[in-house]
Amino acid sequence: MSADPRATAAAQLVEHVAPDGTVLEIVTRAEMRARSLRHRSVYVAVLDRLGRRLLVHLRADWKDVFPGAWDLAFGGVCDVGEAWHDAAVRELREEAGVHAELTDHGDVAFEAEGVALIGRLYSCRHDGPFRFDDGEVTDTAWVALDELAGFVAANTVPDDSAVLITAEALGRGPGPSEEGSFRR
Repeated sequence: MSADPRATAAAQLVEHVAPDGTVLEIVTRAEMRARSLRHRSVYVAVLDRLGRRLLVHLRADWKDVFPGAWDLAFGGVCDVGEAWHDAAVRELREEAGVHAELTDHGDVAFEAEGVALIGRLYSCRHDGPFRFDDGEVTDTAWVALDELAGFVAANTVPDDSAVLITAEALGRGPGPSEEGSFRR
């Protein structure tokens, strides 16, 4: 990346939204993080072609939240006015270097100390090859869906990802963890 990724991310304009999605104001990502403002985010879980394994990835150390953690989905904060599907397509292309047909699993919301968001959960099936050109991903691994809860328990995983991306949410396995608040 030619520009400083921290500065680029901090300057991104995002929507501060009410719980129903009504836009309250436009702020920088840095201000959204500093004030813990509710915002819009998308999640894209990448499954292998058979739908049995999830591609997890290690977040870069420069990320503004959960640096160096294992994430269960590609995605992130939506741009101002960006449609959910368009944001998911963009994030998957930027972070994993692929385009795939997306399955929409519906609305999600997450709230915990210091973070509040509304979003959409998507999944796709893709075996790669993947490209991680934007520098946000430093490593990847495939995790069997029936081993996902154990992976989360054994690794540092972003709170929202750990609650929202479960085998059940993707159509298989046990339900979400008890941590954080979760709405679908």
